[in-house]
Amino acid sequence: MNNNNLKMLFLCLTFILGGMFAYADGSLKSISGIAKDRSTKKKLENVSISIPGTNIATVTNEDGKFLIKLPDNIEMPSLKADLIGYSTSYLSAEEIAKSDKEITIMLSPLSNTLKEVTVYGGQPRPLIENAMEKIPQNYSDSSSLFTAFYRETIQKGKRFIGISEAMTKIYKKSYKTRTIDSDRVKVIKGRKLLSQKSSDTLAVKILGGPTLPVILDVVKNENALFNKNELDYYDFKMGKIAFVDDRPQYVIEFSPKKVILPYPLSKGTVMIDCESLAFTRADFEMDMSDKNKATSSILRKKPAGLKFKPQEASYIVTYKLQDGKSYLNYISSKTRFKCDWKRRFFSSGYTARAEMVMVDRQDNSNEKISRKEAVKRNYILDDTVESFNDPDFWKDYNIIEPTESLDKAVYKLKKQ
Repeated sequence: MNNNNLKMLFLCLTFILGGMFAYADGSLKSISGIAKDRSTKKKLENVSISIPGTNIATVTNEDGKFLIKLPDNIEMPSLKADLIGYSTSYLSAEEIAKSDKEITIMLSPLSNTLKEVTVYGGQPRPLIENAMEKIPQNYSDSSSLFTAFYRETIQKGKRFIGISEAMTKIYKKSYKTRTIDSDRVKVIKGRKLLSQKSSDTLAVKILGGPTLPVILDVVKNENALFNKNELDYYDFKMGKIAFVDDRPQYVIEFSPKKVILPYPLSKGTVMIDCESLAFTRADFEMDMSDKNKATSSILRKKPAGLKFKPQEASYIVTYKLQDGKSYLNYISSKTRFKCDWKRRFFSSGYTARAEMVMVDRQDNSNEKISRKEAVKRNYILDDTVESFNDPDFWKDYNIIEPTESLDKAVYKLKKQ
């Protein structure tokens, strides 16, 4: 990921103001539950929960919990749950109706996820190239309007010092070309809660922000990960087969070669559907071997006299197959860094996380996002959203459920 690739993607870590923050269940009928490993009973995070026959979806949080809200015109539906390495699980409407409390979805691990695969004569690069060539046929050939939930959190050590959330609309043109020039994001509504402690005041800008689904769409944005011109800079290796939604996936590991470039590259894995050759998932992190290059790619602004020391910048991007096409589904980013002031002996460690899930989609929508209402690439969520305490704030919107630790953090910050 070079310095120009994500130069317009920001996450603001400015903690000066305070506010109020609350979660609400909404007034519509909803289904709440938890996803677990059938064998170990372990709670599973990032499980995709969707309603078959619709575009309504969400994901489980770190505690394995989810809440999915239903429009008035949809009767009690069945649920579908899928996660890498697990067989897809379904719950019928009858099973859901019988439960008078939180439902549990059990996912069974796939024993054949460790099978070795060899393709294209053992050469993974031609597989990557073929997948790139098939992007126009594997992804939407028309415009789409997504509804997405976005959350960003900042921790100082293990303590939360900032939480922001927003519902957004995302307009994406077709994938016939790998360009994001016409893709736009607008914020429908948002809220924030920031620490009021003076010791938590930190004004820096780093990679992140509500334009994640535009900049980090590694399939549509050829500069987000690697393009054909940069393939020579990487070593590729076939991994072990995995399964997504009961479909086998090629797993290709990649790492940067020792080349002299003005920007850092990335290392990680990509998953490609064995049948369609569509990119399904990308897990990657910025190469931190050259701290100066990493800093220039991550850091956008800092106060004079503040030392910024990057430690990690990692990303996850997933796509979901529906009606023969793959659509952007979930994005997350994690950035760890240390900051200290000159002449101070100790430095403080920070972790910035952002995640976005597509909760609904309209294809061939007449609704577009104008340039005036679109989020600018240098947009900062904290600069415009309000701080408030509305118990029914999200109403019928589907969101990522807050974890227990986040609920506790909200309580502590509200007490300030």
